Parts: sequence; structure tokens; C-alpha cells
Amino acid sequence: MQIFHRSTNTISRATIFGAVFVVAALFWVAATVQRSPYVTYAGVARPQPAPFSHQHHVAGLGIDCRYCHTSVETSSFAGIPPTKTCMNCHSQIWTNAAMLEPVRESYRSGKSLVWNRVNDLPDFVYFNHSIHINKGVGCNTCHGPVDRMPLMYNYASLQMEWCLDCHRAPEKYLRPREQVFNMRYQEPSSSQPVLVDGQPYTDQLSLGMDLVKKYKLRTATDIMSCSTCHR
Repeated sequence: MQIFHRSTNTISRATIFGAVFVVAALFWVAATVQRSPYVTYAGVARPQPAPFSHQHHVAGLGIDCRYCHTSVETSSFAGIPPTKTCMNCHSQIWTNAAMLEPVRESYRSGKSLVWNRVNDLPDFVYFNHSIHINKGVGCNTCHGPVDRMPLMYNYASLQMEWCLDCHRAPEKYLRPREQVFNMRYQEPSSSQPVLVDGQPYTDQLSLGMDLVKKYKLRTATDIMSCSTCHR
């Protein structure tokens, strides 16, 4: 005697397969959200105590990155300039601008401005600026077109997969050390070759492969373990 209708088997199969697709869809949604600006804040400008414009100071005035970020070549931390650095100029120009009152108050009181970090890695991630700078990684490779940012924002997700994309194939991103702070650096091409030790390069792959050897780089798959970055 048949208790269940024959369609019950079909419904059961459809339910099982449907559940698999629903679970897969939920995983896809979770992965998409995890990579979205909602989580990474990529492209989102952070509020600051004073509206500092990299576009104005870097592109407009031509101030070198190292004038403010003094320790970037020798330290793991790029360095945030003290108020005195700002006042080197602003004690002479824009002395009454309302937007700069927090800077003047900081200088008068000796209390540092509390800037909101934009490129902020988790506490369990170790990152050393000086190593990357001295191995030929340009500022805008990671930080994006800073000289075109009226307000600073994350250019990249800063997630592990983004880091590994470079560490697995650094030749795609390297440039000569003397070009690291050049925000308008262009990859080599036949019309605009890049010279390294007098040798012209017309494509990024050839340049990058030679710089890997010259700067003695080893890729992530060669030496890196979890504790290299997670300390």
C-alpha cells in the first residue's frame, strides 16, 4: 500500500537541491559583502579634524610625500606629521582660515591633532613601509592616486587576497627606487621607456623581472609563512 504520493520523491529531491543552492547563494552573498566598501571602506573618505587635501598639497604645491611622512623609508610606520610641520607654512599663509583653526589650536596648546587613520590594517597584521619602499613599490601602487584626492580614502580593500596578489607576482608592480615617490609614474612602453642603470625597458614584465633580481626579492610562495604578517 503506497502511503505517500509519487510526487513526494520529486519534492524531496527538489528540496535537497534547493537547500544546496540556497546555502551556496548565502556564501556568495557573504563573500561579496566582505569584499564590498561596506566592510573595507574602499573609496570612502574619512572625516578628519581638519580637511587636509592631498590633491592641493601634492599635486598643486608639489610637496614630496617624505616632507610629512618622514619615517616612511626607515620605519614600519609612515609617520604622521606633528602640527609644527603644518605650521611651517600656515604660520605665514592662510593664517586666519576657519578650517585651519583646529591646527592653530593644536599648535597653541601643544595637544596633537587626532587624525582618523584611513589605511588601517587589523591589529593582527604586521606591515613594514620601509621594506616595500626600498624594494621598489610605489606609494600610489597601494594608496592609489593620492595626489588627486581632496579627502583621503582607501584605494584598495587591504584584504589578504589583495596583498597576496602582489606578493605572488611582484614583477607586475615594481618600479625603480628613484620613482617610488613619483605619483605620476608611468609603466614602461615603447613610446615611453624606463631607464634603469642606463638600460631602457619598454614593458613592465621585463622591468619587473629584472628588478626582482636586482632588489633580491623572493615571492610569497618562496619564503612567507603565516607569522611573516600575522604576529
